Amino acid sequence: MFELISPYKPAGDQPEGIEKLSKSLIKGDKNQVLLGVTGSGKTFVISEVIQKVQRPTLIISHNKTLAAQLFQEFRDFFPKNAVEYFVSYYDYFQPESYLPSTDTYIEKDSAINEKIEKLRLSATTALMTRKDVIVISSVSCIYNLGSPETYSKMAVELRAGTKIRAMDFITRLTQINYERSDIDFKRGTYRVTGDVVDVFLAYLDYAIRVEFLDNKIVRVSSFDPVTASSIENKIQSIDIFPAKHYVTPADRVQGVREQIKTDLALRLKELKSQGKNLEAYRLEQRTNYDLEMMQEIGYCKGIENYSRYFDARDPGSTPYTLMDFFPKDYLLVIDESHITIPQVRGMYNGDQARKKTLIEYGFRLPSALDNRPLNFDEFLGKVDQTIFVSATPSEWEIERSKGKVTELLVRPTGILDPKVTVLPIKDQVKDLLGRIHERVARHERVLVTTLTKRMAEELSNYLLEQNIKVTYLHSDVDTLEGTEILDDLRRGNYDVLVGINLLREGLDLPEVSLVAILDADKEGFLRSDTSLIQTMGRAARHILGEVVMYADKVTDSMKRAIAEVDRRRKIQEEYNIRHEITPENISKPFRERLVDDEIEEDPDSKGKKSLTDVDYQQLPPQELKKAVKILEKEMVYEAEMLNFEKAASLRDKVREIKRTI
Repeated sequence: MFELISPYKPAGDQPEGIEKLSKSLIKGDKNQVLLGVTGSGKTFVISEVIQKVQRPTLIISHNKTLAAQLFQEFRDFFPKNAVEYFVSYYDYFQPESYLPSTDTYIEKDSAINEKIEKLRLSATTALMTRKDVIVISSVSCIYNLGSPETYSKMAVELRAGTKIRAMDFITRLTQINYERSDIDFKRGTYRVTGDVVDVFLAYLDYAIRVEFLDNKIVRVSSFDPVTASSIENKIQSIDIFPAKHYVTPADRVQGVREQIKTDLALRLKELKSQGKNLEAYRLEQRTNYDLEMMQEIGYCKGIENYSRYFDARDPGSTPYTLMDFFPKDYLLVIDESHITIPQVRGMYNGDQARKKTLIEYGFRLPSALDNRPLNFDEFLGKVDQTIFVSATPSEWEIERSKGKVTELLVRPTGILDPKVTVLPIKDQVKDLLGRIHERVARHERVLVTTLTKRMAEELSNYLLEQNIKVTYLHSDVDTLEGTEILDDLRRGNYDVLVGINLLREGLDLPEVSLVAILDADKEGFLRSDTSLIQTMGRAARHILGEVVMYADKVTDSMKRAIAEVDRRRKIQEEYNIRHEITPENISKPFRERLVDDEIEEDPDSKGKKSLTDVDYQQLPPQELKKAVKILEKEMVYEAEMLNFEKAASLRDKVREIKRTI
């Protein structure tokens, strides 16, 4: 059973919202919208709904960072249940592609994050073994994953008393992609000592010990692979699921190779008939090499392009995805749906365009087209009941929900939506500077949105000349650096942050009391009513929140955005008066960095550079080795805290130092 554990009680619009959403789901309504303003407790409301309906739930977010935030929040609300995290496991990914105009072939290049891979496997294993599962995912959930039926059938069941030879058990482990490693015992490997086989499960943090005697399993236990201390001395039975999502029964591999050979012969004949001899030669060489690799080591680079054969699917058929691992009655929650839905809708066409070019020029068989994300109709066909969650739902979502919109406008803290002021563009920077000084004097923060990168940088330079602690944030700024900039803004290392459209969904900055929107009357995507409402919401977490729009005319988008904010503010004010509520500021704790604790051994070290800023060329070998140890410790910590971009950056820094050593 799902059991919500929280110190909070439903307040404001939350009780009514929880009741309305739950009743609609129990009644069988397929789609509904949760229109929740910033800071209204949408995650808490969805948690209450999950507890009421008791259904496995898939929550889709439009990026990894927001998905990680949601994962942590839901994990706190449901500590006794399986809350899982499923995103793309690449720290870096360069897809295979070909540019005919310059005759440039770009080989696939990637770096897999082992921590994320473990979490992905944990998600599918949980779905196979229990009902109380919440999976927070990016749009990675619509990509080809492999057959859940095969994944389940390939699991190895362990039970004390089962008659099986140790060698046969080891063979089974190899078939499900576990590797033997008697020295480096890590996740996804096994080791053998006499009649004892230790297996470090690919999807959990502990290992299984299987003891044999006279071709029979006499005992199964679990232990900590780091300390070797026993966790559970005697396990009645346990299933070991595959270490990879792409698994194929051994008896099917030979048949797969024959199918690929047959399709290769047909495609070569087709290319040659079109006079494409170079393309035919290229395809024959590449495919035969892949077949040889499959025969020798059971794997080849780009094996996912042959997934249709391994899954026994027909050409053009719908691929298996994470959604197929859920039972049919699961609940789908789409977070920030006004962005996530278009993202889901656009994945298929981009993937197909790239693959068709590869096939046309002889780099891949046509089967590569079947290693793909779901198209939008297929996605909708895999859904039972959906809740679209957004502060600005689109017309499509409202129409699909047949007008069933649950509004969450009143915040438990009583904070109102920000006041909106429209001022002329003339002297906008001078006026903004005065407002910044006012906020800085009160130890508050300011966000400024511009239309271009150049303007963001120039405005930052100007404010810097006025002795304002300011920086800018746009798409050219590294993701990791962007996260650190936001943390520094909250800590007061900066008072002002200038950006473009990155200052919208998912930024939780309770210290921000002013949002300034420059050139607000320039109609377009960045100044649409949806974008304006989302941007204004960044000031909705502070009791003195205010929005200033600099514009020479009030556009239709501005009118709609201001009218919607005024409507919400009026409802919030009336509720506060009716219930005698005094607004309270939100307090959000900081997550301290482990590396700072390691470096700053005395109070005088405050303000010194962190290890990531040190010039390693100037350090002696012994100091470099110390730096490696500290950075590796920090890297593991950041991975544990799901700050994967930070962990990847630290990993690269460690490699750089080791090369120096």
